[in-house]
Amino acid sequence: MSFLLIALNGFQGSWYIYLFRFLILFSSIIPISLRVNLDFGKTVYSSFIENDPQIPGTLVRTSTIPEELGRIEYLLTDKTGTLTQNDMVMKKIHLGTMSYGIDTMDEVARLFSQSVSEASNSLEAESRASHLPISAGQTQGSQFKSRRDIKHRVYDMIEALGVCHNVTPVLEESGEVTYQASSPDEVAIVKFTASIGLSLATRESQELTLNTATGQTIRYQILHTFPFNSVTKRMGIIVKDKKSGEHIFFLKGADSTMASLIVPSPWLDEECGNMAREGLRTLVVARKRLTQASLHAFEVEYNAAKLTLNDRAEAMQRAICNHLEFDLELLGLTGVEDKLQDQVKNTLEALRNAGLKIWMLTGDKIETATCIAVSSKLVARNQPIHQMYQICNSTAARTEMELVAMQKDCCLVIDGDSLQICLNQLREEFMELAVGLPAVVCCRCTPTQKADITRLIKDYTGRRVCAIGDGGNDVSMILAADVGVGIVGKEGKQASLAADFSIDQFSYLARLLVWHGRNSYKRSSKLSQFVIHRGLIISVMQAVFSAIFYFAPIALYQGMLLVGYSTLYTMGPVCSLVLDQDVEDDIAMMYPELYKDLTKGRSLSYKTFFWWLMISLYQGGVIMLLALYLFDTEFVNIVSISFTSLILNELIMVALSINTWHRYMVYAELVSLVIYFSSMVVLKKDFDLQFILTFGFAWKAVSITAVASLPLYIARLVIRTYNPPSYTKL
Repeated sequence: MSFLLIALNGFQGSWYIYLFRFLILFSSIIPISLRVNLDFGKTVYSSFIENDPQIPGTLVRTSTIPEELGRIEYLLTDKTGTLTQNDMVMKKIHLGTMSYGIDTMDEVARLFSQSVSEASNSLEAESRASHLPISAGQTQGSQFKSRRDIKHRVYDMIEALGVCHNVTPVLEESGEVTYQASSPDEVAIVKFTASIGLSLATRESQELTLNTATGQTIRYQILHTFPFNSVTKRMGIIVKDKKSGEHIFFLKGADSTMASLIVPSPWLDEECGNMAREGLRTLVVARKRLTQASLHAFEVEYNAAKLTLNDRAEAMQRAICNHLEFDLELLGLTGVEDKLQDQVKNTLEALRNAGLKIWMLTGDKIETATCIAVSSKLVARNQPIHQMYQICNSTAARTEMELVAMQKDCCLVIDGDSLQICLNQLREEFMELAVGLPAVVCCRCTPTQKADITRLIKDYTGRRVCAIGDGGNDVSMILAADVGVGIVGKEGKQASLAADFSIDQFSYLARLLVWHGRNSYKRSSKLSQFVIHRGLIISVMQAVFSAIFYFAPIALYQGMLLVGYSTLYTMGPVCSLVLDQDVEDDIAMMYPELYKDLTKGRSLSYKTFFWWLMISLYQGGVIMLLALYLFDTEFVNIVSISFTSLILNELIMVALSINTWHRYMVYAELVSLVIYFSSMVVLKKDFDLQFILTFGFAWKAVSITAVASLPLYIARLVIRTYNPPSYTKL
């Protein structure tokens, strides 16, 4: 604009000085107040979120991105503790030739009680005789056949479950015993053994005590503990039975890792699959009796590994593998149920209707993940499911991907190893396929894989990604996403503290996105464009004024008028736009399809920005030209005339932009008018009060304002009549 005016004037005189003077006069185009207005709006949005009674306990930890909640297209969610309650209940145990469900646990308790009594009466002679270690060539089936009593199998399994864990009992002031552990699975198992008749009494660093239902006390000396981690996927313990003096190594873990450590079993894979299809989390339980010599050999290598300076963890694990983790005796299989959280089905269905593509990333096995995906309604009704697992090369992966592409709108279920092959060798082809699917389930995922997938979706699609989880293994995924949501769960607050938003349960996510996210984005879009319009229109008036008066770089408005224009006179009404809403919250939640419109960017785009630009050019030109035309005889009062029309026009434009009136909006409009007309009395250099109080000034100022704003009202009315937005229909 500055260069255009200089050029139209033929670069006469000190044109380079005039150029810089015009740059200063037009500097109001730069929306300096935009950052202040947006930050104010974001603070208000955050307050609305935290004080919403329908999502109590929600915290906004990053108040700079609430409008990002309104543009989410991909949702990546954990399973355990996120979609499920992380409240584990033992549902089934399997001992090879027999299985006990929740309705037959009384039989397990009876058998265990009898075995304890028999062992006590015979000093365990007969029982121990049947517990001799089996050779590597012996099958699990033949071992079970060689046992003379099923009670022995039950006893072995319950003993292993009662010993192999990291649970600590805590006696509360009320006299109730509670359990503390890093994993709710272990708490569920300890509660189960207590219900059977083998309760955890005490646990210290070197001793563990169990009580039976008959009043007997069993003590074990803890020699070594090997905690569970996401790499080994198993937990072990070496104990010494203080009564018999035996040294026993117990181990439990995922079937994928345990299968290679135990004596081959003909039933393990089948039963693990059966339990997983029921939605149960499975653990394989095994043991190994150690001689004094084998224990000593292990401790020598293990203690030496502890003292190494390089690769200490690997050396320690190598010692465990060399001396303990092979030819283990399979004792049984446990199935633990993790119930779905409240309203998970409705929430996932609403988010899917809102246009979100949902990925579930979990460490569970493929059957369990598939079952939960179906039961939680992550997979829509009648939607086909395609499983990709045990892929060993790119050729097999490409074949599977072609099958997926042939099925429209199917859900892809893929395990971690197959996923890694696809990402390493067929990244472009796989991402092109996967990002177009409505739902993807990645099972057996490590925390690193979760973060990598998040970054890949962001980079490949350029769309906004939201990640939600509840545990420490979800932190990397949450940090990698555009918007991170943490759930305060039983695994602690690591995810909640690392996330941008913290909620108490998964069902709150729908309201957070569909209501608060949508409002925040639409309000910020309208607010930002209006602030730019506010600065642009006054610059257009300055340009018209200078062009008419021989391209002279003379300021139209000075001093307090410029300061008051973007503060006292218009800030209140403009800021009140953060309270605007196009529909009620119940409508937004009932029709989540409204959220889908936001992902198209129609609220803030080149088109909408160009529309506001044309409005500014039209209104700025009309106000200035009509002011000069109608008040040619009162030219000395041209400032007060045009400025009054400008203020009235901006207040009307705010009113036209409002969908739902709030009482504070009315207050802001009225207070701004009062402040402006009161300032006319104070600013005597800019306003001639005697002239302003005349009828001629009043009707001409109103006429100018009407010509500037009335056509826009008519245009808006016509557009809403013949091409109404979706929210106006609702």
